[in-house]
Amino acid sequence: MAGTMTVAIGGLGAIGAHLARALDAGVEGLRLTAIAARDQEKARRLIAGFRSTPLLVDLRGLAEHADIVVEAAPAAVFEQMAEAAIGRGRIFIPSSVGALLPRMHLVARARETGARIVVPTGALLGLDAVRAAAEGKVESVTIETRKPPRGLEGAPYLVENNIDLLGITTPRLVFKGNAFDAARGFPANVNVAAALALAGIGPERTMVEIWGDPGVSRNTHTIRVEAAAARLTMTIENVPSEENPRTGKITPLSILACLRGLTSTLKVGS
Repeated sequence: MAGTMTVAIGGLGAIGAHLARALDAGVEGLRLTAIAARDQEKARRLIAGFRSTPLLVDLRGLAEHADIVVEAAPAAVFEQMAEAAIGRGRIFIPSSVGALLPRMHLVARARETGARIVVPTGALLGLDAVRAAAEGKVESVTIETRKPPRGLEGAPYLVENNIDLLGITTPRLVFKGNAFDAARGFPANVNVAAALALAGIGPERTMVEIWGDPGVSRNTHTIRVEAAAARLTMTIENVPSEENPRTGKITPLSILACLRGLTSTLKVGS
């Protein structure tokens, strides 16, 4: 098909597996050509029934086989994937957006190679409105995240500070600070805060509160923006994935929408 862009996916967890199935089922203008996964046998089982079998390669090899590289892997391998894709001048779509904040040198590298880094909306809402407001004067941007305690389990910040949330019976504020520090302490939990920071006034000025809340069953994010052009207050309640409660079900759908936007004749939203 003329004009088709090829896609490679790194990671086949809650996000990557959903994307792989959707792309194989058929998305106009897009074709899945390669995947990489830590569990090779799981990957082979997943693609066994695909209409068009993608190549199974290592993380660095993804960029050799596609125009677009989607990172849906643990944050620990983020830089490895990003460097390979950007070095080859590809479009790089990260799901671990929090891992990008301390690695902004990758943006400078993309300028050199002609690559693009396209951050999807993910589990966030109102990103277009925040980007528009940031074209003018913005006084403050805050995000309050509330998750079921299990959804925060294993976060480095909790481990380092010996914070155990699994037995709590009332909401507990576990972190308050800027988006840069939040991304470092909760790399699997605050990709929404990182995307918000990049869309708005930056990670140092974007303030984050993280709550462990046994009273919620959904990952809930409330965003407040005070700007010269508008005052924004937005709340989204994302249903956690059964496979990974740290990830909302809307996240792979958001990345799929982002991919469609790269090839669509009609694109809605900035």
